[in-house]
Amino acid sequence: MRVSFFLCNFAAQNQNENTMSYIQMAQLDVLNLVRGMQSEEDYVDFRNMLARYFADKAQKQIDALWENGTINEQTIEQWGNERMRTPYRYAIHRS
Repeated sequence: MRVSFFLCNFAAQNQNENTMSYIQMAQLDVLNLVRGMQSEEDYVDFRNMLARYFADKAQKQIDALWENGTINEQTIEQWGNERMRTPYRYAIHRS
């Protein structure tokens, strides 16, 4: 709550968007969006909207890697067969 108060005051002092960074403008937009939430359904819709946005962005990047040949079916098959476990180191001398 304190952060939103700070950002709203900052935005009021800096009405000119040219003086605000992109992150500050994004924060202000998000605050304006969540300010109007009235229910849990609004919150769930907002979360889903963000999830779809970032999933679409990731899919575009994956498609670009596929098109330029960085990844292919063989690469994906190789990933499916990898065993990426965290190596555990045990103490040689345990007391």
